[in-house]
Amino acid sequence: MKIIITGGAGFIGSSLINLLIKKGHTVINIDSLTYAGNLKNLNFVEKHKNYFFIKSNICNTTKIIEIFKKYNPNAIMHLAAETHVDNSIGKPNTFIRTNINGTYNLLEAARNFLSKKDKNFKFRFIHISTDEVYGSLGSIGKFNEKTSYSPNSPYSASKAASDHLVRAWYKTYNLPTIITNCSNNYGPRQFPEKLIPKMIYNILNNKPLPIYGKGKNSREWMHVQDHCEALLLIFLKGKIGESYNIGSGI
Repeated sequence: MKIIITGGAGFIGSSLINLLIKKGHTVINIDSLTYAGNLKNLNFVEKHKNYFFIKSNICNTTKIIEIFKKYNPNAIMHLAAETHVDNSIGKPNTFIRTNINGTYNLLEAARNFLSKKDKNFKFRFIHISTDEVYGSLGSIGKFNEKTSYSPNSPYSASKAASDHLVRAWYKTYNLPTIITNCSNNYGPRQFPEKLIPKMIYNILNNKPLPIYGKGKNSREWMHVQDHCEALLLIFLKGKIGESYNIGSGI
């Protein structure tokens, strides 16, 4: 199948592209190459006949419509986002523009694309989000797909808003969407602003280890490869209109 990936030069996106190419799919990677995106993350596929890269911002309406028309995709897996909580506190406007306006632009481009297709044309819009939209969890219990949204930062609020847009486009326009909300990821090629690579870097360079809040926060962690395997399964077998939480249970 032909799949558009947004944010494919990033940590999770590059791992997902690697998996999809190995499984025989064609991938069209759209990435604006911000500080967190690096084409070196894609050295393993850059010359593959089933891989195409387009440098573009997801807010560029004209370009996104052109890409849909040119490649005639069977799906879009939307990962492009501003993601770091600390950055969202200092520059919330960037998060609003990319995470909310960018998602809206993709939804409308997909809706325009499908309006010209036969009703039997198979297409899915997979929106990859975060469990941070649910807010904070106590020392016991787990989030589930019916947990109320309670975002606590500009980042999580912007992702919650994008989730709501995706759901609304399914309910209002019957756009075939699926939402996924995953716990914290770790693994190769992760940008060093994130907790685990930051701690490793500081240890190797004899720098102090940062304590977040009072040091009592607890998060669930998942290897990026496991996340991507789950995304592929949801893409192939997930039910349109559903939301799926993805976690490791640890």
